[in-house]
Amino acid sequence: MYTPSSYQYASNYNTNSYHHIDEYIRTEMKKQKIPGLSIAIIKNNQMIFGQGYGYSNIEHQVPVKLETMFQSGSIGKQFTALAIMILVERGELDLDTRIKEYMDDIPKSWKNVTVRHLLTHTAGTTDYPSGFSTQEDIDEDGMWKLIKKVSLDFKPGEQHSYSNLGYITLGILIHRITGDFYGDFLKKNIFEPLGMNTARIISESDIVLNRASGYELVDNKVKNQEWVSPGVNSFADGALYVSVYDMIKYETGLNSNVILKKQNSFDQMWSAVKLNDDTTYPYGFGWCLEETVSGMRVVSHGGTWQGFQSYIIRVLNVKVTIVVFANIDVADVGEIASHVLEMYDSQLAIKPSEDENEDDDEEEEEEDDEGDE
Repeated sequence: MYTPSSYQYASNYNTNSYHHIDEYIRTEMKKQKIPGLSIAIIKNNQMIFGQGYGYSNIEHQVPVKLETMFQSGSIGKQFTALAIMILVERGELDLDTRIKEYMDDIPKSWKNVTVRHLLTHTAGTTDYPSGFSTQEDIDEDGMWKLIKKVSLDFKPGEQHSYSNLGYITLGILIHRITGDFYGDFLKKNIFEPLGMNTARIISESDIVLNRASGYELVDNKVKNQEWVSPGVNSFADGALYVSVYDMIKYETGLNSNVILKKQNSFDQMWSAVKLNDDTTYPYGFGWCLEETVSGMRVVSHGGTWQGFQSYIIRVLNVKVTIVVFANIDVADVGEIASHVLEMYDSQLAIKPSEDENEDDDEEEEEEDDEGDE
C-alpha cells in the first residue's frame, strides 16, 4: 500500500549496512502499517544517513522528504527544558527555588514545588484530568485554572510520575518570567539562533509547508487523526512541528555553547533526578537516561500526539544520534530507532532495563512451564 519515497542521502557510511537499515525500515513500515516515516543518523553534527519513506499524506500521495514536518509529541518537552535552562543561566530562574516565588497564584498544596520538580516529573502533578476534552478550546489562563484544581498525587520529590501538566506549567512560568508566550521564546532563543528554520508551534490555520498528516489505526484500518483544538495544541508539553533537518540543527546546538554557555547546564539536564529518600530515577530535564551495552551514556525521549510518533536517541560519548518520525499513532518508533542504532554499531546497542530483563525472565519461565506440561 505504501511505497517508500525515492529521496535518500548517505555519505561516509558503509553501503552494505545502509541497505540492511533500508530493508529493515521498509519491513517494519509494512508490518506496523506506517504510512510515512523520516529518519536520520547524525554523527558529529553531520547527517550520515537520512531518508523519507512512504507518504506524508495518503489522500494526495505526497511522499515523505527530509523537509517533511512532523508533530513532535513529547520530544517537545526537551525544548521547554532547554528554555528553562536559558533562564537559569541568565539568573532569572533558580532550579531549586519554589515556584511560588515566581507565581503568586499557586495552590497551597504546591508550596514546596520547585522548578526542578516540574522538570523531572517529581512535583506530584498529573496528566490531563479525567473528562478533559482535547477538542474543547482553552487558552493558557483557562488551562492554568484547570491545573490548579487538580490535586497533587504525592508530595514533591517523593517519586517520579510522568506529568504533562507539569510541563504545561513550565510554559506558563516562562511566559510569566519573560512576558513572551513560550513558543515565541523558543523561536527567538532556540530556533532562530540554531537555524531551525521550519521548527514552530503547531497551527492548523497557518500555511505550513511540507506538513505531514497524522493517522490512527482503527479496527486495523488507517483513519485520519482526530481534531485537536488550537489552544490545546499550543502548550509546552510538546506542541511542535519539526523536520529531520531541524533536528540536525538542534543536535549542533546540543553539542556547542550556542544556546547554553555552561557545561554544568547540560550535565544537570542529563543527570538522574534525586528523590527525597536519596534514591535516583533515570530521568533528567525532558530526557530519559540509559546506557549502551558498552557503558556509554545515552539520553532519549519519545513522543506521541495526534496521529504522530517521534523518537530521539543520543549517545553522548560518541555524538551519535538517531531521530525517527512517523505519522501513525501505533508506530513503535522507539524500537525502530534502537534497532537502527544497533545496526549502525553493535557497541551502541541500548542496554536492556531491569524491567525488560524481568519481563524476559518471566517469558522464559512461562515457556519452561508450557514445556513441562
